[in-house]
Amino acid sequence: MRILIVGGNGTVGKAAATELGRRHDIVRAGRSSGDLTVDVMSVDSVKAMYAKLGKVDAIITTVGHVHFGPVATMTPEQFRKGLDDKLMGQVNIVLLGMNHVNDNGSFTLTSGILDRDPVRQGANAAAVNGAIGAFVKGAAIEMPRGLRINAVSPGLLEDSAVKYDGFFPGHEPVSAARVGLAYAKSVEGALTGQVICVG
Repeated sequence: MRILIVGGNGTVGKAAATELGRRHDIVRAGRSSGDLTVDVMSVDSVKAMYAKLGKVDAIITTVGHVHFGPVATMTPEQFRKGLDDKLMGQVNIVLLGMNHVNDNGSFTLTSGILDRDPVRQGANAAAVNGAIGAFVKGAAIEMPRGLRINAVSPGLLEDSAVKYDGFFPGHEPVSAARVGLAYAKSVEGALTGQVICVG
């Protein structure tokens, strides 16, 4: 298979690429690095990436930022960060990319643990993760040409534990290998409309 990983050089993207790259041809895209560059929040940028990409058998998105901060002082503008970036960025990849995925191919989005196991200052992340899962479930019942769509919802990765030190008290970090297997399950398996939880 030829697989596009948007965010393929990030922590989660590398986990997916390492596992799937053993068996498939990986194309990486990112904001500032990769085989292709793309700003997922820009419709024009996403269209331009697809024009260069051509056809693939699967698309994985592992991109998007959210706002971490106390809900009591969070502004609407701060809350919109996650909606515009992590949610709409990934939705843009799906809506604009269907004609670039071969019949019976798949999309795999990335959410996260905080909608099912919240932490302080994570309300924006929780809302966005929940919305990604709901989009996947809703979209799955009307995807054309046998296309499938799932999301992987990883816990805190071991490789990110230092970066987020203090934000995830009591959370047991998950390995990149386990996260990579979840993307393989989505891409190589038969599931659709599912949120595949890791941790």
